[in-house]
Amino acid sequence: MRHYYLIVDTETTQRGTVADFGAVIVTKQGEIVEQFGAMVLGHFGKLPLFSDPNADADAFWSEQSAQRRAKNYDDMLESGERSISSPALINQWLSGIKARYNPTLTAYNLAFDLGKCRNTRINLGIFGSRFCLMKSAKRKIGVLACYQDFCKARGLLTAKLKRPSMTADAMAKYIADTEYSGSLADEPHTALEDARDYEALILSYILRDTTRKQILELGQ
Repeated sequence: MRHYYLIVDTETTQRGTVADFGAVIVTKQGEIVEQFGAMVLGHFGKLPLFSDPNADADAFWSEQSAQRRAKNYDDMLESGERSISSPALINQWLSGIKARYNPTLTAYNLAFDLGKCRNTRINLGIFGSRFCLMKSAKRKIGVLACYQDFCKARGLLTAKLKRPSMTADAMAKYIADTEYSGSLADEPHTALEDARDYEALILSYILRDTTRKQILELGQ
């Protein structure tokens, strides 16, 4: 029986709701079967994007950066890279995905995305099988000496303790470099692109030698 995985990613507002919703359906081999990306009606454009008031002006999560990110989203809407969808329409898409694929749900920090979707009335509760991709990645990749050496060599370290980063950005860069002899740009922190180009890469890597049952256990 073929198993499918639904990877969800969100970018949020200052009110803890979803401004940008992205999702991909992937196979164990990493094949993208379907994808969906939309700005959320009633949230994007009405509520400010998340920012950290204590961040330096040039930091990605600064208030100044939030203005640039909002402009980038406006450009994506104008170019057709994004549409605007209501939570009800997103739920309709999710219901169709469940009917067609009955996938296992995952996200990089699943608890975060579940909470923000709940705040926005996006219903991920219809998926009974789920696991946290971040927890799985930490236990399968983060413990590897070669991964830790890679992070140290590339400066992919935590700000305070200078330990190897466990972000999706760092994990995906490691896989791209060691498995495909390529390089990845910094994670854009736009929902669809993060799920499709970074988190799907991590999931496919872990699933090479991990069964569905094992990955469910790793991600709890």
